[in-house]
Amino acid sequence: MNAPRRNLLLAALAIALGIAAPSYAKDPKEIVIGTSSGPYADQIKLGIKPILEKQGYKVKLVEFNDYIQPNFALAEGSLDANVFQHIVYLNEFAAKNKLPLADLVKIPTAPIAIYSKKHKTLAEAKEGTTVAMPNDPTNQARALVLLDQLGWIKLRDKFDPVKASEKDIAVNVKKVKLISLEAAQLPRSLQDTDYSFVNGNYALASGMKLKEALLTEKISSNYINLVAIRAADKDKQFAKDIAAAYRSREFLAVTNKYFPDYSKTEDQLALEAGGAAKPGK
Repeated sequence: MNAPRRNLLLAALAIALGIAAPSYAKDPKEIVIGTSSGPYADQIKLGIKPILEKQGYKVKLVEFNDYIQPNFALAEGSLDANVFQHIVYLNEFAAKNKLPLADLVKIPTAPIAIYSKKHKTLAEAKEGTTVAMPNDPTNQARALVLLDQLGWIKLRDKFDPVKASEKDIAVNVKKVKLISLEAAQLPRSLQDTDYSFVNGNYALASGMKLKEALLTEKISSNYINLVAIRAADKDKQFAKDIAAAYRSREFLAVTNKYFPDYSKTEDQLALEAGGAAKPGK
């Protein structure tokens, strides 16, 4: 997407949602956070928003249905923070599009997993099995690594697990038919495919349950989701307060009550172990 067209789309989005670009001269008392519909929005509504409102902030939530707009909206000032991505995706997207964005704090994350509405086990997979996976490079790499672990494909020697692509498939052992789709479309793809990889947030947003997965990724630190902000805002008070809210015991209690199957952050695990969460960098 070229810059003029992107700017027009973001301006229209801001007008439609009633969002004004924040002032960079001072920390805003209204914090506008963009996120994907589903559990990460729910984490903010149930846990983060109440904590920040007690500190005098007005928190506005803007929900997106893709992984593209939230970073452009953040970089160009329509948002103060966004919550939907992991560090691999953020770094790659920011570098590719020359966006001055930075990670702030990690959040409890729902893993990517394999689901099926046609099969009860992975053992039922036959030659020619259809498998849908995310079309964005970083999440597609996660799917390919899991397929390699299953033995359905064999990736080439010394492949990079963070950057694996279909070009790295040395042998298609099961002769699976791979279908690349927008992440938001993957839950609906289950009507047509044998198996589909679905990101946890979209699985939950579509009414699926994490325990229904036939195989769940063990999330590495690279794929724990995070709060992103503009790099210039990292030391501002509102950013410090967002980070503190996610690291708080109050939010840990919300996580345990409403998001028990999520991978917790190191800060939350430290709190449960009786220690203190790490201070912001």
